[in-house]
Amino acid sequence: MNESQILELISRQQRFRDITDIGPQASVAPNTQPAFPTTLTHQAQVQPLLSQVSEAIPRSVLTNFTVFTNRYYNNNNGKKSSAWLQDTIKTIAAARVNVTAFAHRFPQSSIIARIEGTSLNNEVVVISAHQDSINSNNPATGRAPGADDDGSGTVTILEALRVFSQSSLTPKRSVEFHWYAGEEGGLLGSADIAKQYKGRAVVADLHFDMTGFPATPPAVGIVTDYTDNDTSELVRKIVKAYTDLPTVDFTCGYACSDHASWTANGVRAALPFENQYVDGNDNIHSPRDSLSTVDFGHLVKYVNIALGFIVEVSDAQ
Repeated sequence: MNESQILELISRQQRFRDITDIGPQASVAPNTQPAFPTTLTHQAQVQPLLSQVSEAIPRSVLTNFTVFTNRYYNNNNGKKSSAWLQDTIKTIAAARVNVTAFAHRFPQSSIIARIEGTSLNNEVVVISAHQDSINSNNPATGRAPGADDDGSGTVTILEALRVFSQSSLTPKRSVEFHWYAGEEGGLLGSADIAKQYKGRAVVADLHFDMTGFPATPPAVGIVTDYTDNDTSELVRKIVKAYTDLPTVDFTCGYACSDHASWTANGVRAALPFENQYVDGNDNIHSPRDSLSTVDFGHLVKYVNIALGFIVEVSDAQ
């Protein structure tokens, strides 16, 4: 699709995924999948990390991240916000983290932060979020703070990176944190990256798209379409072990975020959502998606989920 077609779909609030540059993928053969844990065996390694999780750092980063008029992937705001985020990641992460930009055909870059593994360093565990935001009525110039969608996921995985990278734990498998560009344009950034990673030993992707707007009662929504059952089941166990929230299964009904780019390429993926309703936050894609709506006490529980997943799946010691 060209940009005018994408903008037309966005203005109609039509749910879509752009496969123009990657082609249909229904016939893609699954990658040879590396071994995946089915039980929790690293509680002794995970528990000490949880006490290091901070609400203050995600709040500070998100305060600055939402200052941009918007983070639209195809304009200068998207480019500048991505550069700012990359600099912030470099400042916050420990020295052992390698942070790079991943360029696309549009101005906004994705960002990849990698912690090298040891004995299984060719195998990769991906923790992801998307960095762009959009105003559905005026994508290019309209105000779109994107505090929850997906500033919340952005700072969730950044805090997980900070805590894990500053710990003494060393992963056997390499761990990569991805901040995707162009999700709101049809999963564009993650599609490019998943395509480039085809053939690599990607163990799984755990994707965080919106973590700061709980429903009543609060719960972790487990998306069950365009995801992998084994990965989702491990996430349920992690939620039970490291948060006080129940899990509730639900379906998006479409490829609702970047996890779908991975499953389309035969890679396991799961999406723990902020609540049990796909449309649970009606502020998104508008100026109302502001910092004041984000519940940071709820958000940091998703940092716990990310840390539990990282340690278990990377076999960190």
